[in-house]
Amino acid sequence: MLEGRELSKSFGRTRALRGADVRVADGEILAVMGPSGSGKSTLLHCLGGVLRPDAGEVRFGEVRPGAGEASVGEVRLDRLSDRELSRLRRGTFGFVFQFGQLVPELPLIENIALPLLLAGRSRRPALAEAADWVARLGLDGLWDRLPGELSGGQAQLAAVARALIAAPRVVFADEPAGSLDSVAADEVMELLVDTVRAQGACMVLVTHEPRVAAFADRTVTVRDGRVVQPVGAR
Repeated sequence: MLEGRELSKSFGRTRALRGADVRVADGEILAVMGPSGSGKSTLLHCLGGVLRPDAGEVRFGEVRPGAGEASVGEVRLDRLSDRELSRLRRGTFGFVFQFGQLVPELPLIENIALPLLLAGRSRRPALAEAADWVARLGLDGLWDRLPGELSGGQAQLAAVARALIAAPRVVFADEPAGSLDSVAADEVMELLVDTVRAQGACMVLVTHEPRVAAFADRTVTVRDGRVVQPVGAR
């Protein structure tokens, strides 16, 4: 489904990635762990088309049963135009960040509906679909609240819903529970993992918390800009 080969990325004199290799299978949830500054978030952003690697390849595509190693519809993200990458990030990819990054001027329901609206969906059906998510999240009565009026857990649940509402093929989650207490973190992770699995998507999950990584199928470690060690699988 998604593969990075020999990925390198520098910021000035700082080398964030130094030839990192990683592969995510269709339907797999992969946790990426590592110490602060190891390059794990940079790796996620290169895989998701947010950053362009200085060198290496990012391949995305679906493998048809019986096709062996031949991917159907495979693309090189590192060769796509900014417009093509933007289109992928609006629908095919979904993103969840540590602090949610909801649009502060928009109420809860419009924040959740935003990917559908940006993709050209009519306002009424987009908001109706978002309202279904509001009910599912147990946030009835809060649909018109601004992000600043929500608790951290409520805002992060909304951010997860926003990432998943367009049924993306790949979800990228960068410390999605890092700012939450253990109860809220478990609630967010259960929603995220259960929905990703139900939608048949795959996920790249960056975390420094073993408790969060335990939700994944497989864990790898990033150290000094390289994927150096498979930790194990559940």
